[in-house]
Formats: sequence, C-alpha cells, structure tokens
Amino acid sequence: MNPTDLMKGTIAAPSDGGVGFASMFWHAHPVVQFVMVGLMLASVWSWAIIIEKLMAFRRARLESDRFEQSFWSGQSLDEIYNNLSRAKNITMAALFVAAMREWKRSVEGNIRALGGIQLRVEKVMDVTIAREMERLDRRLLFLATVGSTAPFVGLFGTVWGIMTSFQAIAISKNTNLAVVAPGIAEALFATALGLVAAIPAVIFYNKFSADSGQISHRLEAFADEFAAIVSRQIDTRN
Repeated sequence: MNPTDLMKGTIAAPSDGGVGFASMFWHAHPVVQFVMVGLMLASVWSWAIIIEKLMAFRRARLESDRFEQSFWSGQSLDEIYNNLSRAKNITMAALFVAAMREWKRSVEGNIRALGGIQLRVEKVMDVTIAREMERLDRRLLFLATVGSTAPFVGLFGTVWGIMTSFQAIAISKNTNLAVVAPGIAEALFATALGLVAAIPAVIFYNKFSADSGQISHRLEAFADEFAAIVSRQIDTRN
C-alpha cells in the first residue's frame, strides 16, 4: 500500500473488502509484493524437494532391506555380485558392488598383493558411502535455509508494509481503522507467508536429517561386516 494511494482514497475499500489473499497481494507495496513472491516460490520449491526426498529415502530403505535379505539368504557373494553388477544400484547394493569390484580386481590382478586388499576395499567403501550420502542429502541445505530465514524475510515485508501504512496515516492525517487496517493486513500477510514456507521446511529437514543418519549408520555397519568377511577371505588364502 503506497502512501500516495491513501491520499487519493483509491484503496481504502477494496472491492472484496480487503480480506482476500489476492486483494492483499495486489494492493501491497511493491517491496512487500516482491517479498511475497519470493516466499511463495521458496515454499513451492521446498515442497518439490520434500516430495522428491520422501520418495528417495523410502526407496533407499526398501532397496537396503531387499539387499540385506538377498545378502543373508545364503547365496554366494559372486552370485549376488553377478546379479547386481549390471544394474543401477543405490545405498547398500552400491556399496557391496563397489567393494566386490575392488576385491576382484585386486585378487585377479596380483594375488601376491593380498596384504593391501583389505585397506583398498575399506577405502572404496568409505568413498561409496560418502557418495551415496551426498546424493541423499543433496538440496537439504535449501530446506534448512528456508526454515531459518523465511520468517525473517516475511518479517521484513511486514515491517516495510507497516512503515508504509504509518507514512500513509501521516500524509492523510486520518487514523480511521478502515483506512489503516488494509495496510496492516497486507503487511502481516508477508509474515504469514514466511511461516507457511518455514514450518514445513524445518519439520521435513529434521525428518530427513534423522533418516539420513539412520541410513548412514546402516551403510557403515554393513561396511564393517563386509570388511570382516574380506579379512577372513585373506586369512584363508594366506
């Protein structure tokens, strides 16, 4: 709401009573409109990330469960590797394929180098875990940023809108509630949009962080178990 508009009496009484969201947006100050648009875009992008991550973490859990059932079913490691090596694997299956590939390269390339196989396999698993977690955690920083900054961005729009309303009061010399209320409502709408963007972002960021920690723990536990299997294989060959 611009002070000059109030002087002209053009927006004291919007056609819809000033209570509609669209009316509050179109009658707001350009700076407040810019804040509102930014917050709405941030909210839409946050929900897109949330939906994508819900599916990604669900798939990661299901794939890990499926692989563990296959791994502990009694099949030979070579058989499992042959079944998985031609597919696009994620999480635990990707960790197993990377470790087995390094094992086969080392054993088939130079059987006298058994002493360094375990170290190389462990390094490969560490790199794979880091890569898988980076893939799962991608774009979570945006949710954290929206969750921490959106309320303050909305507050900035509110402060700017209230300042504009007070300037309008000073120019028009009219403190009638019907004149002041629309501008205050438009200003507070910016804070509401900031909270709408921030609250889901914070909730799901915390959820995804917890899910990421659980998956990381599962991968590290499997890496330790596979390292023990490699160690036994090395001892058998020596």
